[in-house]
Amino acid sequence: MRGIIATLATVWRIASPYFRSEERWAGRLLLAAIIAIELGIVAITVLINQWNARFYNALQDRNWDRFVYELGYFCVLATIFIIAAVYQLYLNQWLQIRWRRWMTRTYLDRWLDGSNHYRMQLLGDAADNPDQRIAEDIRLFIEGGILPLGLGLLNSIVTLGSFSVILWGLSAAAPLHLFGVAWNIPGYLFWAALLYAILGTALTHWIGKPLVALNFQQQRYEADFRFSLVRVRENAEQIALLEGEQAERNRLLGRFARLADNWMAIMTRTKRLTFLTAGYGQIASVFPIIVISPAYFAGAVQLGGLTQTASAFSSVQGALSFFVDAYRQLAVWSAVIERLDGFDRSILTAREIATTPPVIAIEPAGGTAVEIKDLAVKLPNGAPLVNAQDFVIAAGDKVLVTGPSGSGKSTLFRALAGIWPFGSGTIRVPTGAKVMILPQRPYFPIATLTDAIAYPAEPGTYDTAAIGDLITAVGLPALALRLDEEAHWNRMLSLGEQQRLGIARALLLKPDYLFLDEATASLDEAAEASVYRLLAERLPGTTIVSIGHRSTLTAFHSRRVTVERQAEGARLSEEPAAH
Repeated sequence: MRGIIATLATVWRIASPYFRSEERWAGRLLLAAIIAIELGIVAITVLINQWNARFYNALQDRNWDRFVYELGYFCVLATIFIIAAVYQLYLNQWLQIRWRRWMTRTYLDRWLDGSNHYRMQLLGDAADNPDQRIAEDIRLFIEGGILPLGLGLLNSIVTLGSFSVILWGLSAAAPLHLFGVAWNIPGYLFWAALLYAILGTALTHWIGKPLVALNFQQQRYEADFRFSLVRVRENAEQIALLEGEQAERNRLLGRFARLADNWMAIMTRTKRLTFLTAGYGQIASVFPIIVISPAYFAGAVQLGGLTQTASAFSSVQGALSFFVDAYRQLAVWSAVIERLDGFDRSILTAREIATTPPVIAIEPAGGTAVEIKDLAVKLPNGAPLVNAQDFVIAAGDKVLVTGPSGSGKSTLFRALAGIWPFGSGTIRVPTGAKVMILPQRPYFPIATLTDAIAYPAEPGTYDTAAIGDLITAVGLPALALRLDEEAHWNRMLSLGEQQRLGIARALLLKPDYLFLDEATASLDEAAEASVYRLLAERLPGTTIVSIGHRSTLTAFHSRRVTVERQAEGARLSEEPAAH
């Protein structure tokens, strides 16, 4: 019981914000309309149940006029039922897409806000495959869970209340006949339906309970397999150069094997559950007739009463058997709830990491220099990485940062960018200053070349001709003729070409502080020198801080900082750059 209450609390926490959001009135009205139609459908079902008795009694009595009248009455009810069913489906789908759009936007905002997605990745695999959780789990939560299951539960409750009254009255009109004796047991038909449903529910839960965990694992394995396929596609060139096709094939088949093994476990458990539910359903179709048939053969009830009783019994038994009929769907939905709940917790943890002391604080400063005070950069596990007591990068400085690989140079840049909170100390950045960090492998969205260069600015922000001139200036005149072409540029271009385009982006965005994290490492020395001269010419007032290993970079910087690795964390030492 405690687990059910906790699950319901989680469902409420995930679902309720939509009905308190800016779309609350549209959502509430749609939901109210859907519920009203559902109640109307149950009312029509009750009327059809009553019609059932009159219609079959007319047949038994060979009453032609009554027969024709009841046919017309049924046509009216059927027409209303069809219209209600169509519009309920239409409004249901309308609510689904509005709700899903709002949840998708909300989860994207929380996931991407303030580099939260990056911190979540650093913290580990607590929320694996966020793409699946946003794209698939939200859809399943709404379309495959809360709306159909909620409406099904509502239908069952209202149906149970409506038909229990009918069934109780029929029990009095047609007493239980056993061995030629009439037994007046109040509501015996209702109690028979209740006992039948309780037995079926208990057996269903006993057999089907493992499906919850199995479905949770299945979604994870499916997502892992899709992600691995995407990685092979994204890294096709490197795999081909290493002749790693067989290794990738084995790795992919290994992931698929886990998927298939888990699916086989689901199949086995589902087979046992289907044996039960199919048998339960078949017996349910004749069980009420068996219960009421002694009264029928004793002449205590007519044919119409028999069919009405069977229909009412089936409705009550079906309402009580909601858990049996929806168990597989509930198992899948429970896994979805767990995944969304885990995603929520991971988002919250990553957000708290960035705000709960000790953290590296980024503060606005009134001057024109970037000031580092008592900075201790650490790994997520708390291990020390880089220490910088008092370090200043003045406006217009050209600083070269060197040091052995793995000493923390790139992580220091991440801390300066404000996306690495692990550690302590303060970094003061001039108020309103535009800071840009250009990594060794720049990112370009799948878009036109113009929009890819201008990223993250909105399309159309910058002049296309100006972007073409910059692409030519960095040494890619052929690409300047393809500005309107949409492509996957990270996959189509060499790393050297990507780095040139990264420099073009920096020239376009004109940052006040430009941090180059080996952003020209894939260029030859002559091309690298040309790029740095271009930066000095086009961005004369920009402060440039470079991570690099080539001695030729010294000529383009006025200061040189070495990151010296030590047991308690690397330290910065400075010497003037030689010219």
